[in-house]
This record gives sequence, C-alpha cells and structure tokens, in this order.
Amino acid sequence: MGVTYEQVRGWVLELPGTGEVMVEEWGHPTLRVGDKMFASGTPGSTVMTVKASKEEQAALLAAAPEVYSVAAYVGRFGWVQVALDRVEADELRELVVEAWRRTAPKKLVKQYDAGA
Repeated sequence: MGVTYEQVRGWVLELPGTGEVMVEEWGHPTLRVGDKMFASGTPGSTVMTVKASKEEQAALLAAAPEVYSVAAYVGRFGWVQVALDRVEADELRELVVEAWRRTAPKKLVKQYDAGA
C-alpha cells in the first residue's frame, strides 16, 4: 500500500491532453488537462490534492477518514487531500482518472473512452 507523487504524475501523463505545470507562487507543480488543474502535489510529499465532486468528497471522507480529508482552500468545491502513504494504488488511480474526466473537454473524454 502507498503511492508516490511520481507514480501519480506518470498515470496522469498517460492521459490525453495532460501536463505538469509548475506554479512558482505555490511552490509546487499542478497536474492539468489543457490549462485546467485537476490534481496537485509535491514530489517527495506524502499528500496531494485531487478534484472530486462534493458527493464524492463526502463518501471518501466517510469511508476512509485516515486516507482522505477536505483539501485546504479548494475543499469547499469538493477537492480532497489524499494521504499517499495510506491509499491503495488502484483506488487513487481511479480517483485521478475521474478527476481528469470531470475536467477534460467532453470530446477528449469521448476519444479516450473509444480507445480504452
């Protein structure tokens, strides 16, 4: 059990239209599709934040409060903070792909689904 930011970055960069963008003001990179952020973290850190719906956020916090918490600043929009050292890789990968899906243009998601 446990995942690294580098593993997550690898998963993200396999998705169409994605990239890692360093935000100097924040001091860490963000993971984006186009110019829209859907995940954020720091290489070497044990936590990262991932975009989720408010309903998904509530379900994750209820099911695994030792893994998920409300993300600082953007938690009111559904984002979750994930304890990377406590999460299962498959579970986090699914969450990240869903975050990409809710952020990516519909056409890109459709193309991805057709090829997946």
